[in-house]
Amino acid sequence: MNNPADHSWTHAGHGLPESEPSLNTTAIATGLQLPAGFAAIAGDAELGPAITNNLARVEKKLREAIANSDPLADATSRHLVEAGGKRIRPLLTLLCAHLGDASLPAVVQAAVVVELTHLATLYHDDVMDSAPFRRGAPTAHEVWGNSVAVLTGDLIFARASILVSELGSRALGIQARTFERLCLGQLHETVGPRPDEDPVEHYLSVIADKTGSLVAASGQLGAIFADADPAYETVLVEYGEKVGVAFQLADDVIDVTGIKVKSGKSPGTDLREGVPTLPVLLLRRAAADGDRSAVELLTLIDGDLTSDEALAEAVAGLREHPVTAESWVVARQWANEAIAALAPLPEGVVKESLSNFALAVVDRAS
Repeated sequence: MNNPADHSWTHAGHGLPESEPSLNTTAIATGLQLPAGFAAIAGDAELGPAITNNLARVEKKLREAIANSDPLADATSRHLVEAGGKRIRPLLTLLCAHLGDASLPAVVQAAVVVELTHLATLYHDDVMDSAPFRRGAPTAHEVWGNSVAVLTGDLIFARASILVSELGSRALGIQARTFERLCLGQLHETVGPRPDEDPVEHYLSVIADKTGSLVAASGQLGAIFADADPAYETVLVEYGEKVGVAFQLADDVIDVTGIKVKSGKSPGTDLREGVPTLPVLLLRRAAADGDRSAVELLTLIDGDLTSDEALAEAVAGLREHPVTAESWVVARQWANEAIAALAPLPEGVVKESLSNFALAVVDRAS
């Protein structure tokens, strides 16, 4: 009988593969580019290098957290991390930490936790949505199948849970409640609105849970572990909820603008997959109110969109319909409310960057 101790991996799969290269944070920092809206950070002689260096530490710790000495688990867990991403959530954690003492070591670990949690949800979302691509690469379920993709998401969330448990019970509680909302948001999206529930309000509730909750937790954890003024936490939670909703609403409109975005998601993907988004929900409301153009367009959207020609026609029709402009108005309203929530924060680069990010969310080059 073989001795289990002779195996090169532990039962839990922890530990680095033998070929794991050493990651240099200086090299990582050199290659980092801050997302749109954060120019004020880059232009600040003190804050810029501090944020960039901590982002590099986050990236290094992300790779370490998902590394696994079991070859399959290692490959599947690395899949999305290595595909890239803007790292918006950990960036918000690091930025909000500058409302207190951002040098405290728990700040970086909190930033890693929120990104791991986000990554875990992406594996699950892609299975639920049957999405073929994520960040320009084939999704995990396309490569390894649904079961492996779901289990990889579970594994990454487990790693996030290990890290957050080391931060204490309060952080663990925030993460647990956030993950509960992420799951409920997905559940409510799957089953749809109740007969007596307004579909638009239902959808806004879904994206508040699926997107807003984790963005809110990101800023809150940054403030907590930097020992910032506790009064800032409520501000950052409200801001995060609202800017998260604005971000998703903008994504909805970008899907029908007719221009392929950098994520690799082609225009009209949501239409083809039957994903309910704000422009379509507003179109259904307009049709119910007697708008004949909306009724005609819905006939096309609800029809067979498997051909590229039919999809292009649906995208063009929805792009030109007034509901798309109305959707931009709603997205910008949420962004403006996010900015208004920041009023109690002290003036400075942190507040300016959070405001600029909210504006950039709804003014993205699509």
